[in-house]
Amino acid sequence: MNVHRSMMLVAAVLVASTAPVFAGPCTDEISQMEGRIRALLEAGARSGPSAAESSAARLHRQPTPGSIAAAESAVGSAPAQTTEAVKAMVTAREADSRGDQSACEQALSEVKRLIGP
Repeated sequence: MNVHRSMMLVAAVLVASTAPVFAGPCTDEISQMEGRIRALLEAGARSGPSAAESSAARLHRQPTPGSIAAAESAVGSAPAQTTEAVKAMVTAREADSRGDQSACEQALSEVKRLIGP
């Protein structure tokens, strides 16, 4: 799987996981931040290296976040701060769904720190 495809998969998962059942205290901020992360992922996918398709990729199984991260790590594509920012976004979404504004804002602050202004 090349890096472009894996980045697009990560972006698709990120977008698909943003369909909230209700609007939490940070929903708007999360949407804005996801747009910024998506842009970073797409830019990285366009400029990053690629690798040959593995035999595991031909087994008709969906890649897991761990297998994507391992593949990206093997070719040195996704910067660590982008990976950490995606993890912080998951935390923000979980806090938002619980209605925990403080935890959500803290996670979003971490994302901003990781990806910059």
